[in-house]
Amino acid sequence: MVAIAAAIVSAPVVASRTTAMKPASKAVSFKAANVAAKKTNAFQVWNPIDNKFFETFSYLPPLSEEEIIKQVDYIVRNGYTPCLEFSSPETAYVKSTNTGRMSGGVTCNYFDNRYWSMWKLPMFGCTDGAQVVTEIKACTKAFPDAYIRLVAFDNVKQVQCSLLLVHRPTGAKDHQSPEKRSVA
Repeated sequence: MVAIAAAIVSAPVVASRTTAMKPASKAVSFKAANVAAKKTNAFQVWNPIDNKFFETFSYLPPLSEEEIIKQVDYIVRNGYTPCLEFSSPETAYVKSTNTGRMSGGVTCNYFDNRYWSMWKLPMFGCTDGAQVVTEIKACTKAFPDAYIRLVAFDNVKQVQCSLLLVHRPTGAKDHQSPEKRSVA
């Protein structure tokens, strides 16, 4: 019903010869209402049990090499420097047991567990996504049971602009596949 009301409200309005305004068409498009109803059925209720996410795109299925290369191309095209970081499953998520917290009022803008170990140095001068994929494979080979993320680093502002997970450990049980993430 809300979608139908929205269709009526958003219908184009034309001026008649009098000062009153009327809809351009008296027929209401029920096709738009059906599309809106189908979209509401696509909403999910997130299941918080064994369904943890990381940064950008971690809600998606794992990215393919081609998709990672496209992300690296975007990073480089915007003037950022790609960098790889990794962390063991025990320290990848913030928990009270694995994080040293500051006490008192000094926690403003303090981000627990934001920094992971860096794989080599940032890839300054990187122009090809295949270079980064090669480094992801090397990091995965050296640390197969670690989480690995790709960082877009702005070396002028000295900040991380984007982070995305590029490898989950094979035995990771802390997330669900997309089809099992919803309880409804």
